[in-house]
Amino acid sequence: MSFTIALTRVIQTLLYIIPGYVVCKTGHAKPEHLSSISGILVYACSPFMLISSFLSLDFSWEMLGLMGLFFLVTLLGQMLFMLFVYLLFRKKQNESMFRVLNIASAFGNVGFFGLPIVKALLPQHPEAMCYSAVFVVSMNVLVFTVGIFFLTQKKDSMTLRSAILNPSTLSTLVGIPLYMLGAKTFLPKLLLQTMETLGNMTTVLCMIILGIRLSTIPLPKLFAKPFVYVICLSKLIVFPAFCYALVYLLPLPFSFKASVLILAATPCASIILNMAEIFHSEEALSANCVLISTLLCFITIPLMTLIL
Repeated sequence: MSFTIALTRVIQTLLYIIPGYVVCKTGHAKPEHLSSISGILVYACSPFMLISSFLSLDFSWEMLGLMGLFFLVTLLGQMLFMLFVYLLFRKKQNESMFRVLNIASAFGNVGFFGLPIVKALLPQHPEAMCYSAVFVVSMNVLVFTVGIFFLTQKKDSMTLRSAILNPSTLSTLVGIPLYMLGAKTFLPKLLLQTMETLGNMTTVLCMIILGIRLSTIPLPKLFAKPFVYVICLSKLIVFPAFCYALVYLLPLPFSFKASVLILAATPCASIILNMAEIFHSEEALSANCVLISTLLCFITIPLMTLIL
């Protein structure tokens, strides 16, 4: 895979941060508006992005089987890596920043950021977009169970119901039957185009939101915590290398292995910040991890693609 193509696509995605940063700094947008914009992103644009990814494919049982395998591989990869990090720093789990390390090292922005990246880097493999949707599901299952447990150390905070009843998982549960029915052949073209357009807005909105958040944090403060770079190194380099090693020797299609690597190399998931805010645990550290890993990935993702 071309390093230049990967670098260009990632930089193009990151440039969408600038409008959010500028409009907030000039007073034309307020950080208080983020909840409304995030609501549009999570409950409108993102579901259509995931459904459209399934509608882009022609149905085959082989592809459906590969999606199921992708779910298992990514679920196992995240669980094993979080367990590894936990055991490595087991004696420091009483410190909240190490609990953030447990989850931030594995949970990535595989939907909002990852899907358009694999779409751009693997244009001849539309199934890569479906792999992204499947990765979202496997991550959400863990976010609302072991992820919350790692962050709070309270079993009663874990909820499988939230892992299933969320926009990403429900969208996938809608998208797969439509994919199996070959819905793109009989749904009105206008409807398909509308869903695709709304889905394509996802990445831009996600980056604009990050730009607004970035504008509220003094840059010296953003880059002043060394522990953030430990988390970013783990998420952007070590975790994707670990996941790629799991599938490297298996007789799987190139698009499967490439999607595992690229999606695992995405920056820290914004849901980590949401969880930190909900449970009042290391909000500043979580915000810095999301922002800095997003800024650094324009270097790390192209570098990681060199091993494909």
